[in-house]
Amino acid sequence: MAGKAVRIGCGAGFWGDSPEGAAQIVRSGKVDYLVMDYLAEITMSILTRMKDKRADLGYAIDFVTAVMKPLAQEIAQKNIRVVTNAGGVNPEACRDALLAVFKEVGVDLKVAVVMGDDLSDYVHRYREQGVREMFSGAPMPERLASVSAYLGAFPIAAALNAGADIVITGRAVDSAVVLGPLIHEFGWTPSDYDKLSAGSLAGHLLECGPQVTGGIFTDWNDVSGWDDMGYPIAECHADGSFIVTKPDNTGGLVSPASVAEQVVYEVGDPACYILPDVIADWTAIRLEQIGPDRVKVSGAKGRPPTDSYKVSATYADGYRAFVTMAIIGRDAAAKAQATGEAILKRANRLITKADFPEFSETSVEILGSEANYGANARRADTREVILKIAVRHPVKDALKIFAREIFQSATSMAQGLTGFAGGRPEPQPVIRLFSFTAAKHDIPVTVAFEGRTIEVPLHVPNEVDRDEARAITPGPVAVPAGPLAAIPLIALAHGRSGDKGDIGNIGILARKPEYLPWIRRSATPDAVRGYFAHFLKGSVDRFEWPGLNGFNFLLHQGLGGGGIASLRHDPQGKALAGIMMDFPVEVPVEWVSPGGELEDWQKEAIP
Repeated sequence: MAGKAVRIGCGAGFWGDSPEGAAQIVRSGKVDYLVMDYLAEITMSILTRMKDKRADLGYAIDFVTAVMKPLAQEIAQKNIRVVTNAGGVNPEACRDALLAVFKEVGVDLKVAVVMGDDLSDYVHRYREQGVREMFSGAPMPERLASVSAYLGAFPIAAALNAGADIVITGRAVDSAVVLGPLIHEFGWTPSDYDKLSAGSLAGHLLECGPQVTGGIFTDWNDVSGWDDMGYPIAECHADGSFIVTKPDNTGGLVSPASVAEQVVYEVGDPACYILPDVIADWTAIRLEQIGPDRVKVSGAKGRPPTDSYKVSATYADGYRAFVTMAIIGRDAAAKAQATGEAILKRANRLITKADFPEFSETSVEILGSEANYGANARRADTREVILKIAVRHPVKDALKIFAREIFQSATSMAQGLTGFAGGRPEPQPVIRLFSFTAAKHDIPVTVAFEGRTIEVPLHVPNEVDRDEARAITPGPVAVPAGPLAAIPLIALAHGRSGDKGDIGNIGILARKPEYLPWIRRSATPDAVRGYFAHFLKGSVDRFEWPGLNGFNFLLHQGLGGGGIASLRHDPQGKALAGIMMDFPVEVPVEWVSPGGELEDWQKEAIP
């Protein structure tokens, strides 16, 4: 790894992240680049509604007011360049607001804007082509709220090549905010597929902020300093290898395990992770601890990209409302269930009496009774629960009747009912995701910089990789040679979960290579589907991840619609890995016998 190293720090992992992350990176990170990721599918629809109300909105306002305004002078003095997708659905307005702030604080920083992701004007073309949703096959809805292509990193590199200090994008793939600077710094070409894959991996690890530096880590009590978590930094080299670290004297933990959990986060097939600039193969990556809070990452491979962009569109589908209340005392879970059912029965009767149809969808979750564990729950005898009721309806006024009738339960239903949170619930729009692919050659991408337009060349290889999937030979399945004992998965593995629309993703990583065959034997796709049967409407895929000694599970139709279309308390699958940690895995009984390496887990053995 001799030669130039480029230090890139991520100061925000989502819209609403603390501005202290960016301040920490600028003041303590000693970085060349500050990057920030603000966008998700949900965010795009919210920003679209903002822009519809005011033409000068539609971007992440706090990027301008809470991050750049207080840090602009330090960023200029330290020659730190900034790349972010804070532009949302109105990157030009974001640029104008930013330039006004720079004028106010007395700095001269040049701002470029990447254009081309907004495909709203092309909807008629895609409708005529008969475009269908890429997962469900559903036809395109009549009205779309936002339509955005996931652009790649080369437009960002073009802006940096032109001399921009700040690069603002709309909907670019999250990892592009890191890959773009690396293309610029190292001169990587569109056919440097292994390096583009490696740079994308660096971006994937940094994009969610402290999730890679010990945040939401399975072994949470190994992590100290939650009150001042270190935001991540990647020290990147021209060969594609890089080191993940964080600013000195900050909280968190950078270890192969904490980094591995973020690698598996929200990835599908690790041999075929399709990005705009490359098809990444991360199955054989290597993670090596080379110092305190320093992990070297190498071994990423890449193949030619496809000839299309993924497009994320959103559309309105009625309204939803939800309420929570506490129920305390004996039989709390049973009383909560009866209360929820009674409220829904009463509200349904009253809305039909008002000439509305019944609710489109309802949800009752008894939080505290291990409702998220389904048939595997063990706490039906709890004496304190939170009742969550959620409903969906095409008409907003019907939900106002629901909101009006909830509190009647305080005097007519379960004893111990208390703690209505937040008053009567206000109906909220339900926004659903419609994903499809669109040909790259139909989508011009440009950079607006200092009054001129820079055309960004399109790279589509002559031989596009049509055979997208790469089969990996499954590893060995453990063959029992004696008696077995079932223990919770957490004794053998750690993991991380997230979402891709309505698909739940759970990455499972064996703590030791010798545990992997036993996990493989027990955690079959069918077994995992049965374990999550209370959530799942679709199938389960299991992908091998040999470089990390693990698997990636995809739970199709596992999130109740996902995002803000879901009535679930966990619509983004954040808790799925935690639930999976109690999945029973059979291992040789001597492992949990006195003197065995898993002796301490015998007391938690699952019958």
